[in-house]
Amino acid sequence: MKKIVLASASPRRKELLEQVGLRFEVDPTDYDEGKISTSGPHRMATHLSQGKARAAARKHRKAIIIAADTLVVLGGKVFGKPHTNAQARVMLRALNGRTHSVVTGFTILDTETGKVLSRSVETRVHMKRATLKEIDGYVRTKEPLDKAGGYAIQGRGAVLVERIEGDYSNVVGLPLGTLAESLKEFGINVL
Repeated sequence: MKKIVLASASPRRKELLEQVGLRFEVDPTDYDEGKISTSGPHRMATHLSQGKARAAARKHRKAIIIAADTLVVLGGKVFGKPHTNAQARVMLRALNGRTHSVVTGFTILDTETGKVLSRSVETRVHMKRATLKEIDGYVRTKEPLDKAGGYAIQGRGAVLVERIEGDYSNVVGLPLGTLAESLKEFGINVL
């Protein structure tokens, strides 16, 4: 069986793949996400995941590459990852009490055959109305830093979420159900 490579530095994506028992190695890429020129969150997320997969493929022969990118979208605006407390605070205040989408695009690439499959999944997230004190308290935990939209649903950020419509693992960073079905097309069965 070909080796499987997760082209991501995300500990959450690693944990999700481990959760379903997939044997893989982790090899993050240095793909420059700033070069994106496509519009629409689904196209943007899959385009970014394709770029990451291709970058990883250059380093691995006879491998199945899995790459992903997750975006938070509110009113057509894409929220990236905050790198400062001030950026996190601005994002969380914008999302506060509102419903947004989390779109994850993923790509599976077989480096031996050249076969590529890309898909995207969207989950609607309804945020509760939090006080500014609660938002500031959450920001002080440092958890929002480097998370799309400035929160981690699998962590303390869960208390800011009222409910979701769709795939929970997608909000964490990798839609496991859709990914598992897609891997079957590469001869990989999770179950």
